[in-house]
Amino acid sequence: MKRTLPEVEEAGPLPALPYPASAIVRTLAPLVTEARLRRIDEVIARRTRSLVPVLEGLSDPHNGAAILRSADAFGCHEVHLVEGRFPFAVSHRVSRGTHRWLELVRHAGAEACAASLHARGYAIFVASMEGTMVPEDLARVPKAAIVLGNEHKGPSEAMRAAADGTYRIPMVGFVESLNVSVASAITLYVASRGRHGDLDEAAREEIRARFLLAQVKDADALVRRALGE
Repeated sequence: MKRTLPEVEEAGPLPALPYPASAIVRTLAPLVTEARLRRIDEVIARRTRSLVPVLEGLSDPHNGAAILRSADAFGCHEVHLVEGRFPFAVSHRVSRGTHRWLELVRHAGAEACAASLHARGYAIFVASMEGTMVPEDLARVPKAAIVLGNEHKGPSEAMRAAADGTYRIPMVGFVESLNVSVASAITLYVASRGRHGDLDEAAREEIRARFLLAQVKDADALVRRALGE
């Protein structure tokens, strides 16, 4: 997909909320249905930080968007970005705004990304045809970071050197590899099994606030008025 298409937009860390999350929720929650609020809380309750995708050097906005959708679908709260030649971009027709509900973390390079994840207790895994693990094994790793590399080159040598292990997706057909977005969906679906929601209340409240700001008409004006600004 060409990056110059109108549907393509850069995606990165979200700006800080314009008001305290608690004030946003307190003001806007009464304006949506109870069923909608229950749905928000059901999703939030399953979010986890124990499984994080790492997108390194992706060039196709379609793939980036599809991976973000998979991350959201399988409960990942964080997605880490190591950008290549171009800034990370997604097709909004594919992402459907999922980057608004995810915490995108940008790193200057592979070494910085790996060091940050290791400091937080994550084990890093990259895909390899000779991988020693399979996605079912990743589901048993307490804190796992899954590297999804460039569509043509895969993960960088620096990321491979920093990784704690390799994994493969077993295949029985003639093809030897899968598109990175397909591989990510399979990996995240299997590796997310058995993981329960582990976000603290501050993170949960921020997701509620962001969702309500996006859903309620004239949300910014309503919150500003409630705060007396």
